[in-house]
Formats: sequence, C-alpha cells, structure tokens
Amino acid sequence: MTNGIEANDCMIKTFTSLLSLGILVAGCTSGRPVNLGVHDGKLAPCPATPNCVSSQSTDKDHAVEPVRFSGTPAEAMASLKKVLAGLPRVRIVTATEAYLHAEFTSALFRFKDDVEFWIDESTKTIHLRSASRVGSNDLGVNRKRVEDIRGALAALRPE
Repeated sequence: MTNGIEANDCMIKTFTSLLSLGILVAGCTSGRPVNLGVHDGKLAPCPATPNCVSSQSTDKDHAVEPVRFSGTPAEAMASLKKVLAGLPRVRIVTATEAYLHAEFTSALFRFKDDVEFWIDESTKTIHLRSASRVGSNDLGVNRKRVEDIRGALAALRPE
C-alpha cells in the first residue's frame, strides 16, 4: 500500500513541476504587446498591476517624473541611445526622431520588459514608460530602471 501512495505522490510532484515549467516557459516567450507607441500624444496607460511605471500616469503607484531636456530633440535622442547602449541586455526595437522602444531581458529567466520613450518637443520633455510583459509584481525593477536611466541622462548634461 505504501508503494502505491509513494508512486501517486511522485506523479503529482512530477505533474506539478512540469506544469510550473510550462507556465514559466510560456511566460518567458510572451509576445510584444500590441498597444505600444504614442497615440494622441500618450504612451499606453499602465495596467492595474504594479509592474509598470509611466511619466504620464496619474496614480502614485505607477507615476514617475518625466525627463526634461535642453537642446534639440535629436540631441536628446542621441543621449538616450548612448545611455541605453551602456546598459546590459537591452535591444532597441524601434527608433524614430521622437520615439524609442527598447526591450530589456532579465538575466536569469529571460523575462522581457518593454521600455518606451517619447520626446515631446513642445515641452522639452521625454515621457517614458517601463512595463513587464508577464507577471503582476516586478519587485520595483521597472521603477529602478527608469530612475537609473534618468540619472545616466543627467550625468551626460553639461554643467
């Protein structure tokens, strides 16, 4: 009787492990969201989950300050590209004169986060949004990333 129970426990553990692995693999291969980009002067709103921050968000859980720039939008974009080039596991997906979309990939599980920048020339502002593709809590990774990018951009400004 004990062998039957042990075999059943082993099958349940194996099934649970395979199911967890399947969910993890599916999460790691999540496709690019379709709502990215600038629409009517706005980046996509953050979902209700805490794994997104945006300079255009009005609630404190998702809000971050935009980045102010001096000079031309082309200079701001060049600085932004320079900062991103110095960061690990980042790939620029789309870059125009006023918009940049980059994918950041986590080191361990290869999760992808989408980070967007929109240069608003009229207000000399870079709006940004950083969001995880999967999960509901990023443990503050997106907020830290945005603050790190802000700091690196500030360091490039002439005194």
